[in-house]
Amino acid sequence: MKELSEGEIRGFLEEKLTGLIYLYTPMCGTCQVAGRMVEILEQLQPTIRLAKANLNYMPKLAEALEVQSVPCLLVIKEGKLIETIFAFHSVPYLHDKVNTILS
Repeated sequence: MKELSEGEIRGFLEEKLTGLIYLYTPMCGTCQVAGRMVEILEQLQPTIRLAKANLNYMPKLAEALEVQSVPCLLVIKEGKLIETIFAFHSVPYLHDKVNTILS
């Protein structure tokens, strides 16, 4: 999973791309578990563009996207933020949720 900078995330939105951006912080234990879930999701959905970003380095972006906590999964369709997922629940939950939103 590619690590994005703040500029790359803005480019993702400006270029009207579709995909998922996983936001985390390195010292967050829940983020570690969620990160493993996202890695499995990436293997289950190889056609979906998926990237991650350390939110510690982009507080202005977090504020602009109204990110309230981490871990966080941004679901973006054609450059528009469609949904922000804070509760990951399980891999099947994420898989179904993403398929429903992006289909």
